[in-house]
Amino acid sequence: MNDGTHAMSILIRLQNIKKMYQMGSEEVHALRGLNVEIKKNEYVAIMGPSGSGKSTLMNIIGCLDTPSSGMYELNGTNVSDMNDNQLARVRNKEIGFVFQTFNLLARSDVLHNVELPLIYGGVGGGERKRLARESIARVGLTDRAHHKPNELSGGQRQRVAIARALVTHPSILLADEPTGNLDSKTGDEIMGLFDVLHKEGNTIIIVTHEEEIAAHAHRRIRIRDGHIEHDEPVTDRRIIHHDIAASA
Repeated sequence: MNDGTHAMSILIRLQNIKKMYQMGSEEVHALRGLNVEIKKNEYVAIMGPSGSGKSTLMNIIGCLDTPSSGMYELNGTNVSDMNDNQLARVRNKEIGFVFQTFNLLARSDVLHNVELPLIYGGVGGGERKRLARESIARVGLTDRAHHKPNELSGGQRQRVAIARALVTHPSILLADEPTGNLDSKTGDEIMGLFDVLHKEGNTIIIVTHEEEIAAHAHRRIRIRDGHIEHDEPVTDRRIIHHDIAASA
């Protein structure tokens, strides 16, 4: 494989990433020179105990924070030196976020919640509705498009959050403890949905402290004390055969 082709398949490149916070008079080193490459269509779990640096790493990958030093390339673009406005544009176009708490607008229906990233991205009304409906169909919620979040189950709310994350066709789906507020059966359904989305070609990064959630991924990166402790393929994968429409 020549270097050009190799470079094309690398979606995320982190080189010697350090992150330091000032807490009063104390310096806290959250990340201590991380090097990571993630290719397109990889399915990666980032794990680590509380205080390990995994949330800091997620925030940097998601362009919610910038490193103190080092370089972060996303899709061939150096994002480590971008200003807040540039980072906001990258977040809107390149990254689909799925959070533990869903982060839905309570007074808006499913369709409007899913449209939000397109509104911020300046997409026109007709096209916006078409893309939002397409994304809602991908997570099996077409018949709930005009329901509000309080009329949905926890699993359905997380599906709405996933539809919203997918609507801009981002480079990365970045999920932070996506099953943390769900019972285990509903959590399995959501992880089954991620399996389907990965098969469809999406690059998925899940941040979790749960071994059985990480076991859905193909690669597991363990962080401890701001360093990568292990980075290895998942050999004991959990696969849930899942019909999206049936469990909607």
